[in-house]
Amino acid sequence: MSTAKKRTVLVNDSMQQGYSYTCTEPIGKHFDAEFTPHLTPKEMLELGVFGGKYLNECRDEFPKSWFARAKLSNGKADPKLNYFQVSASQSLAVWKQKGWIYKDDPRGWFQWYCRYYMGRRIPHEDARQIKRWKAIRRHIGQIIANCQPGDMFCRPGQRQALLHWAYDSRRL
Repeated sequence: MSTAKKRTVLVNDSMQQGYSYTCTEPIGKHFDAEFTPHLTPKEMLELGVFGGKYLNECRDEFPKSWFARAKLSNGKADPKLNYFQVSASQSLAVWKQKGWIYKDDPRGWFQWYCRYYMGRRIPHEDARQIKRWKAIRRHIGQIIANCQPGDMFCRPGQRQALLHWAYDSRRL
């Protein structure tokens, strides 16, 4: 653990009430050596992810600056708000069925990433989520193998899915 001042965050939203977690690392610092996301949560929200629906009613938990230029929907998810303007998400019910949801992060991987970015550390869950993040890289190989460099219209669904996992396929 670093010498960062510990911060406790209390969460009260539609999916978690009375939940709290402690941040033991500085915001955006001291990530696991194997976890090197291309994008911050703020950058992801600004580019357009999850149809603009993901963090709409739990903004109080995260810095206001994350939402200043975020592409957010007013109601249900809208794929036009996604950077590649396609839907690349599965439902929460599917995530639960596949065992991808951890009790502390009922919204899934991106919620875990936001909280990890904020400085929360849960070693066993961090290892599980980083393993999942690394597995998504297979889509990068498919884009490289099947698309011309710089062709942003090639495989938009895979590109949007990568964006949902903090990979920036615009670099390919």
